[in-house]
Amino acid sequence: MPATTFAAPILPGKTEAWKSAVAEINGARKDAYIQGRNALGITKEVACLQETPHGDYVVVYIEANDVSGVLQKMIDSTDPFHLWFKEAVLNECHGINASSPVPPTNEVSIDIL
Repeated sequence: MPATTFAAPILPGKTEAWKSAVAEINGARKDAYIQGRNALGITKEVACLQETPHGDYVVVYIEANDVSGVLQKMIDSTDPFHLWFKEAVLNECHGINASSPVPPTNEVSIDIL
């Protein structure tokens, strides 16, 4: 399955907001999250909080048939969950708005196993 990874910095002071959003995704918004991600063709998504001396990051792993287009599809989505996600997570926690260009798919550096 094609996959991509990326690290998204969390804005200073927004780690608790990110944790709160994740709690919603794992709780009340879980069904909407699963439906929305399935609609985008995402078959697996893992997001990990990485605390560093340079600030907090979210390290994301996504599997999808079209990994090069999945992030743009998420930005373009008008699904109610994705509208909430774009505001509560991307904009509020990461400072990314829907008009920001989507970064290119990452280059795989090591793929041994």
